[in-house]
Formats: sequence, C-alpha cells, structure tokens
Amino acid sequence: MATHTTTTTEPENIALSSIRLKSLRNVSKANATESGRQILENDRNTAAISVGSATSQVDLVADPINGKKIRRRGHIQFAALCFCLFLAGWNDGTTGPLLPRIQSNYHVSFTIVSLLFVCACLGSMLGAFSNVFLTDRFGFGKVSFIGGVAQIIGYAVMAPAPPFPVLVIGYVINGFGVALQDAQANGFVAASEDKALMNFLHAAYGVGATCAPIVATQFAQLPRWSFHYLTSLGLSIVNLIILAMVFKFKTQEELLEKNGHPPVETNNSQHSTMRQILTTPSVHLLAFFILVYVGIEVTIGGWIVTFIIDKRGGGSHSGYISTGFFAGLTAGRIVLHYLTRVIAEQHTIFLYSFLCIGLEITIWLVPSLVGNAVSVSFIGFLLGPLYPAVMNQAGKVIPRWLLTGSIGWMAGFGQAGSALLPFMTGALANKFGINSLQPLIIAAIVLMIGLWALVVSRARRRLD
Repeated sequence: MATHTTTTTEPENIALSSIRLKSLRNVSKANATESGRQILENDRNTAAISVGSATSQVDLVADPINGKKIRRRGHIQFAALCFCLFLAGWNDGTTGPLLPRIQSNYHVSFTIVSLLFVCACLGSMLGAFSNVFLTDRFGFGKVSFIGGVAQIIGYAVMAPAPPFPVLVIGYVINGFGVALQDAQANGFVAASEDKALMNFLHAAYGVGATCAPIVATQFAQLPRWSFHYLTSLGLSIVNLIILAMVFKFKTQEELLEKNGHPPVETNNSQHSTMRQILTTPSVHLLAFFILVYVGIEVTIGGWIVTFIIDKRGGGSHSGYISTGFFAGLTAGRIVLHYLTRVIAEQHTIFLYSFLCIGLEITIWLVPSLVGNAVSVSFIGFLLGPLYPAVMNQAGKVIPRWLLTGSIGWMAGFGQAGSALLPFMTGALANKFGINSLQPLIIAAIVLMIGLWALVVSRARRRLD
C-alpha cells in the first residue's frame, strides 16, 4: 500500500509543480507587462514635460477663442513695432530738409555740419555694441524701453536749438536710442519667422521717412526751425507709452511663447552670445552690407536736397524731393516684395543695384530738375526691398540660436552707415563741391554689390 501510495503521489506532485511553475510564469509576465506599462507611461510623462510649452501652444492655436486672442495680441505687438520703425524713419528723414537751415543758423561748413551724422554714428555704434549685453541682462521689453527713453532725451536736447556742440550731443543720445529700438524690432520680427512681416515693418520705416521731410521742410522756413524736434519729441513720448503698455517689459521668449511660436533651439556653446556673433563671418558680411546700404539710403535722403538747390536751381520747396525718395522706398518694400520672392532674393539684389547705378548716372549727368526728382524717387523704389531681403537672407546663413542677436547686431551696426557715408559726403563736398555726391553714391553701390556677392557665395558653400 505504501508503495502504491508513493507512486500515485509523485505524479500529483509533478502536476502541482507544473501548475505552480505556470502560475509563476504568468505572474512574471503580468509583472513585466505592468512594468512595461509603467515605463511607457513614464516615457510619455517625460516627453510631455519636455514639450510642455509647445503642447500648450498647439492647444492654444487649436482653440478658436485662444487662437483669436493670440492673433489679436500678435497684431497689436507688430503695430507697436511698426510705429517704432516709423519713428526711426522719421528721425532719418528729418535732417536732410533742415540741413541748409542748420548751416545758415550756426554758420558752419559742410564738414562741420556733417558732425551731426558722425555723432549719430557714435550713438548708433554704442547702441549696437550695448544691445547684445543689455538684451542678455534685461530682455526685449526693458531694452526697447531704454531706447525709447534715450530718444526722448535726445529730442529734448535738440528742440531749443542749443549751441552746436550741445546739438551734436543730442544726436549721440538719439542715435543710441534709435539703434536699440531698431535692433530689438528687427530681432523680434525675424524670430517670428514670417518673411512678409519684415517687408511691412520696413515699409513703416519708409512711411516715417516720407512724412518727416514734409513737416521738416515747413519748419525749415520758420524762425523757430528747431521746434520740429518738439514734434519728434511728442511722437517719441507716444512711442514710449506704447512700448510699455504693449510689451510690459517682458523678454522676447516670453512674448513669442504666448503668441504660440515654438521655442528657439538651445545654444550648447560655452562661449558668450557676443563672442559667437563676433566670430561668425556671415554676420560681419551682412553687417557691412547693411552699413553701406543704410549709408546710401540716408545720404541720398539727406544730401539730395542740398544738391538740387545748389546744382539744379531748386527753391525752398526742394525738401519734397527727399519725400519722393522715401515714398519710393516705402512703395518698393510693398510692391516689389512679391517680385523679389518670385525671382529669388539673391538675384533681385544684384538687379536692383545695377538699375540704381544707371539712375544715379542720369542724376549726375543730366541737368534737369524734374528728371532728377523722378530718378531719385525710382532709386528709392528700387532700394526699398533690399534691407528686408537681407534680413530674411540672414536666416539661411546664420545659426538659428544666434539669429535674433545677430540681426540685432546687424541692424544696430548698420545704423552707423547712416552717419558714416553722409559725413564722407560732407567732407568731399567741402573740398570738391556737392557735385561729388553722385560719384560717391555710385562707388558705394558698387561696394554693396561686391559684399552681396561674398554673402551669396558663402551661402552656397554652406548649402553644399
């Protein structure tokens, strides 16, 4: 019996062991499955955390109500930046019609009066160098506000027609403020990655530069000619209030994130932003291109009035020719924007530049007041799209994490051209006469073409 019992018990034990083994395997599978689910859930949570801001942005855009708020906020911010650039254009369009009156009031030569441009250049350069450091420390909103305050101080100094040395100090302060605001506005719009906005932003600059000579020409004929700067002061106060109310001293990243834009790729370099910008060759090529371009733009708008009066017998209303130039600039930035996109920015810049050389030759050699005035307007029309096209091109040759700072640097550095070339014009005019204006402009356009050829060749090498 004992033996029989033992033989019957062993199969039962084997069966029980088999059942237990299967149970253990099932438990292990269940545990493994649960662990896998936990790992997957953790991965999902990690992914959700890493893209939390981007997910929230997508949700906001998907929500029609929030999407409408985002669009409205973006439109208001862009309008504020357009007014900021309008004031920059107003500033650049002011000096030309007032220049003959400033010369007669202070009894200074072409060279001395050109110190106004030099001091504006010093302010612009100071603003360009300071912009990157100030932006890293304070952010977009506060730096823009600082620029607005500096502009108010500059106009307040100029308005009472102080002694000439004090007047040029006002130009330094004003140039600093304009450079900061110009850099911040260009960097903000470039970060939004909408190429069309850049054209309209700089069209606003053209509108300001068109309106300023109309007003300045009227003040130039009045005993209190310097009260034109009171008009500029009032506009700059309005600009400061708008900057404070719209941007509320926030950083660019905070503002763009609220507008649903994805975060800019991170910078993994151990070097400072300024060092990376200064060691990027493409930044310097574009910056010098913009410097020459802005110099041509402001030199034509500033000195063409003196040229027309002295060499073509223009009267006291010759300041309106400067208005025609900046009106053409504005129209070109809107109308030629579409043609520039169809043909490609690289080629159109060459085309427009060569056409400008032809028109400059006609102004130089054809002694016709009406013909010269029309040519000046067409030069403005052709030069108009160049600046926005260069800003858009920057995204193709500059690393994304440096784009905003680089565009700010280029815009601020380029403002120096608004002083450098006009001063050279004044110095040459003092020695050779104002007729030297046209050869200088032609030489500057040729230099601009050469710089653009270097930019295009570098962009092609990068793509290869």
